[in-house]
Amino acid sequence: MRGPGQKCKSGGVGRSLLRPAADTAAATPGFTVVELLVVMAIILVLAGLVLATSSYVHNKGARARAEAEIAALSAALENYKADNGVYPRGNANLSNSTPYDTDKLNAGSDINSDPGLNGSNYLPASVYLFIQLSGSNASQTPISGAKSYFAFKPQMLGGTVNGTGTVTYLRDPFGNSYGYSTINSTDSTKGYNPTFDLWSTANYTPPSASPTPTPQNTWIKNW
Repeated sequence: MRGPGQKCKSGGVGRSLLRPAADTAAATPGFTVVELLVVMAIILVLAGLVLATSSYVHNKGARARAEAEIAALSAALENYKADNGVYPRGNANLSNSTPYDTDKLNAGSDINSDPGLNGSNYLPASVYLFIQLSGSNASQTPISGAKSYFAFKPQMLGGTVNGTGTVTYLRDPFGNSYGYSTINSTDSTKGYNPTFDLWSTANYTPPSASPTPTPQNTWIKNW
């Protein structure tokens, strides 16, 4: 019951709660196709930037690790030289046949030799280096009377599973074999150092395109 002069307020409330569907849709508009495409494009650009940054950081970290490992191996080689009078030079199978494995790789000209798993010159030379510095054979069995000059980390032992098994090459941080050569000691026109050449190709593997006209410019090396 309403007394005289009292107004009904329910009508206004009803009108505010039961607005037409058209009014509701207009108040909360959805994304247009163009707006969705713009959002997707932004997401793709951001994803590309993240991937590019991740690749750069990974490559930079691998190069830094390779530099540290080459420096450590070089120091071990100097200790070997102090004890033996010469740097490691010979064959992975410890035979006396020539040319030695460590004399077959010329860093000055063999820029397209494969440092990967098919590297016929890279792998044997790096295995010989492992044998001489570790004091063990390729199967990692200690050699009687041999001295260890370097404690190899499992990730450096190519061909093994977590460092266990037969070593088939010394692996750099990019997954390829380290290069080791003593060819300059017998032929000054080849290689770079009269002592030894030690390097990582820094992920350059033939026949992939070289990032520079001369691949050695991107190598991590001791010369």
